[in-house]
Amino acid sequence: MELEHKFCAFDADLSVSDDLGIAGYASRFGAEDQGGDVVQRGAFAASLASGRGAKMLWQHDPAQPIGVWTEMREDNQGLWVAGRLLDGVARAKEAAALIRAGAIDGLSVGYRTRRATKNEGGGRTLMELELWEVSLVTFPMLPSARVAAKGDTPGDTLRDLAAVFDDARLTMAGRRPG
Repeated sequence: MELEHKFCAFDADLSVSDDLGIAGYASRFGAEDQGGDVVQRGAFAASLASGRGAKMLWQHDPAQPIGVWTEMREDNQGLWVAGRLLDGVARAKEAAALIRAGAIDGLSVGYRTRRATKNEGGGRTLMELELWEVSLVTFPMLPSARVAAKGDTPGDTLRDLAAVFDDARLTMAGRRPG
């Protein structure tokens, strides 16, 4: 089975503290991503119960671990993660600066699908996933979660910018926005 990636954008749910600690949602339950997939509540439960943990990577690159996840749990909203970027890793310091500046605003889970069903729109309902890694990424697939530096809350500016990119993507695909 191939390793898949599910991108999740943040909305002030992930923050970076002065000691490079981060916490936020890596996946949201019930939210359809841009690929038409929906992660169901409980999808990560068996994987989390295994105690194997997941790696913290930069842009899904297994050659670029940038920190460690110290806590992962499902709650009523999704898969919540907490960990820390490693001070001795140059890319981790860069990642923290990029998050604080708003240049990086996404998380993405890397997983193998264990159980899923097709939904009417051509996507899938993901019922059981084997979690391998959670990455900090530039382009998330699930718009309902965004990264912000601690104390910052992305406002309408980021939402407006995202809408511009969505409109441009639709126009380039030959469809008119709106």
